[in-house]
Amino acid sequence: MKVRIGFGFDVHKLVEGRDLWMGGVKIPHTLGLLGHSDADVLIHAICDAILGAANMRDIGFHFPDTAGEYKDIDSKILLKKTVALVREKGYEIGNIDATICAERPKMNPHIPEMQRVLSEVMGIDIDDISIKATTTEKLGFTGREEGISAYAVALIEKA
Repeated sequence: MKVRIGFGFDVHKLVEGRDLWMGGVKIPHTLGLLGHSDADVLIHAICDAILGAANMRDIGFHFPDTAGEYKDIDSKILLKKTVALVREKGYEIGNIDATICAERPKMNPHIPEMQRVLSEVMGIDIDDISIKATTTEKLGFTGREEGISAYAVALIEKA
């Protein structure tokens, strides 16, 4: 069995007039993330981690923000396509470990639903998806509530 790991990171700016999507779940908040797609930073970081583990570049390579078909797309669709790409290469996802960095809103109450949604989209056990949330103690762009970032690592296995 061959085992590989990958790392992903994403950040988007918080703005008025957009919904806030995180881990495929709509989170009630006065601001949302700005992006070409729905700007779900958690899913984007997970996609990059999975693609990186398979040595398949990044989310922007496969789903460029210059392509009209990805305008306002639900990031769950991008994740489903990402998983299909690595499965075509003979890999299965072992587990995901991710961290969301946001001052507000509090993410912890939404983590079980995010895990459920991501488990369905990726076709893996919910116990194989770890999501944590933290603040930056009011430091930096996250602390000033200018944006939200997410980090993820993925383990993939090839039999």
